[in-house]
Amino acid sequence: MSEPQGSEGTTRRLPVIEKDAGTEPTPPPEPDRGRSGTRRFWSARRVPAGIVALLLFVVAGAFLYDVAAVRAGRNALAWRRELAQQLAERHLDDTWVLVGAAVAAALGLWLIALAVTPGLRGVLPMRRTHPDVRAGLHRKTAAVVLRDRAMEVPGVQSAHVRMRRAKARVRAVSHFRELDDVRTDLDTVLTEAVQGLGLDRPPALSVRVARPGRKG
Repeated sequence: MSEPQGSEGTTRRLPVIEKDAGTEPTPPPEPDRGRSGTRRFWSARRVPAGIVALLLFVVAGAFLYDVAAVRAGRNALAWRRELAQQLAERHLDDTWVLVGAAVAAALGLWLIALAVTPGLRGVLPMRRTHPDVRAGLHRKTAAVVLRDRAMEVPGVQSAHVRMRRAKARVRAVSHFRELDDVRTDLDTVLTEAVQGLGLDRPPALSVRVARPGRKG
């Protein structure tokens, strides 16, 4: 079978793009770490709000019932008559008046502090890779990750990690190898592990290595 004429003339060689061996791929851009990503998570404050609401409900209900009973022609309850008499007779410099005022002021300051502070200190904000998504990592989870990475270092017998917002304290016990070598490996491994957590503000590391205590 003969080949069709002109097939070689119509065939074109595709251009080849050669890659420079010395050129490295461009790394992906860093995620946006705007101010919105550094804010802590706010707590719902359900327990304090529930306690205050319950107390106000009980006190207001008791006063409302007694006032309605008086309006219906009944005598006021003994506790309200006693309270009215005490408030009328006691002076402002009385001990119990000062104690009550101090308790009320402390309760008010506590409620104000709960209202203006975010709470949820156990959740560490993570870097935001999307403007509509926020993520957080619990301190205990981060401590477990760092502890597991520390246990992978040769020579580490046990490790304890105490995670805070700005600092991670690592206490390790080494039963062999030089302590300086173990500490150097821990610094390297844990620094990489902290960066891998993806926290918005990676905590500083404090590493201490010691020998196990003598038994007996």
